[in-house]
Amino acid sequence: MEEKVTEFKSLELKDIYKEFPGVVANNRISLKINAGEIHALLGENGAGKTTLMNIIYGIYQPDDGEIYINGKKVFIDSPRTAMKYGIGMVHQHFMLVENHTVAENVALGLSGTKFLNPTKEIAKEIERYSSEIGLHVNPDAKIWQLSAGEQQRVEILKALMRGAKLIILDEPTSVLTPQEASELFKTIKHLVKNGHSVIFITHKLEEVYELGGIVTVLRQGKVIDSTTTKDATKEELAKMMVGREILFNLEKEDIKPGEIVVKVENLEVLNDKGLKAIKNLNFEVRKGEILGIAGVSGNGQRELVEALTGLRRVEKGRILINGKEVQNKGAREIGEMGVSHIPEERIKYGIVPNLPVYENAVLRDYYKEPFSNRGILNYKKIKEFAIKLVKEFSIATPSIETKAKLLSGGNIQKLILARETTTKSTFIVAAHPTYGLDIAATEYIRKLLLQKRKEGSAILLVSEDLEEILQLSDRVAVMFMGEFMGIVDPKKVSIEEIGLMMAGSMRM
Repeated sequence: MEEKVTEFKSLELKDIYKEFPGVVANNRISLKINAGEIHALLGENGAGKTTLMNIIYGIYQPDDGEIYINGKKVFIDSPRTAMKYGIGMVHQHFMLVENHTVAENVALGLSGTKFLNPTKEIAKEIERYSSEIGLHVNPDAKIWQLSAGEQQRVEILKALMRGAKLIILDEPTSVLTPQEASELFKTIKHLVKNGHSVIFITHKLEEVYELGGIVTVLRQGKVIDSTTTKDATKEELAKMMVGREILFNLEKEDIKPGEIVVKVENLEVLNDKGLKAIKNLNFEVRKGEILGIAGVSGNGQRELVEALTGLRRVEKGRILINGKEVQNKGAREIGEMGVSHIPEERIKYGIVPNLPVYENAVLRDYYKEPFSNRGILNYKKIKEFAIKLVKEFSIATPSIETKAKLLSGGNIQKLILARETTTKSTFIVAAHPTYGLDIAATEYIRKLLLQKRKEGSAILLVSEDLEEILQLSDRVAVMFMGEFMGIVDPKKVSIEEIGLMMAGSMRM
């Protein structure tokens, strides 16, 4: 192993090839990242972005191809080796010990730290980085006391203090408020100005243009093009990603909401730790209306969704669907009343991974005719129904016999949506329906929700994607610490105001 890289000039990938059983993830990919450069990596799910980053960071090794750092061929066999070459990675899900302080987390794995009381010296280094780069964070604070944005700064600090000159950021804004995302962009620009390089993986084209720089688009494991934000429009980049035109501004018809379908009164729900996650919540959703729930993850959204769909006990208050009380009734009984659930954890709650597509297609109604008669399943009817869904919803699957777990994230979500919305839905609870999906699957699902709104369904849309919330919702409720900071008209509120409400700093 060579000495630690003290100066980073460039990283170059030449003809990187990586294959998994039955899938070519990276097909002869070549690209170059120079010092002081922002390089955005775009592509649909399954395009090969994560595999490529894992190769750069040493988690995977390529089957073929070469990696050069500062013009010299290298072999990166582990993240430790990647760090010695000046490469750091901030994962989408933070790798921090919640009960330890910021300084203690930075000290973990940092070579050269003192065995006794190492945090005092590290705290000074953290304060130095804070003033130089704007990564302001209290070194004595426990991780659990920090916001998502502050925790992300700790991850970036960890990488920098381990000598990272090139930092890979994987979907870095997915858990941030708009203000925190804005602060992150300032930090990235500051890092680049000081000679660092950043690889930025995102599904959000707006973020690419916010940061500027070079953009490489991957599709089906290949580089489609490398360009700059000055030389390509948002529409051109989207077309490169999916191979066709994408509708960014979906047409949302003006619909006058009808009668109240769902009414929630004085709702209180506990989280898994027995603490109040929902506090005295009151709202209603009408026929032909989408009520959007905005907020940073962990502010009661999951508990609200589970209470509405019969998966979590209600401690106090009432949930009425078409005038009938349903709190603390079972999921099947609530489903019988026309409630459809598109769950946040699609693998855990949306499908049975080891069952084939055709059986997953009827999980909601398998015990009813025509799929079942006196407890005996009619597989002919089940398979006919599954073939119909696969065709109507453009679900990409080798066959209806394929196990559901083998489908891509977008196609699993399409399968769930097909099952949950084919029967008449009075009320649709959609929890993060496009999270982690590529631009084409996202467009498809948003159009489907608008179609269901047009057909008269009442829809509760929970999402951390503010663009999605503002584009689809008729009203937006902003959630913080189990309460609504306000219910607002998306046409009359600014992103900044919603951000302040998400942070608990403003009520409307």
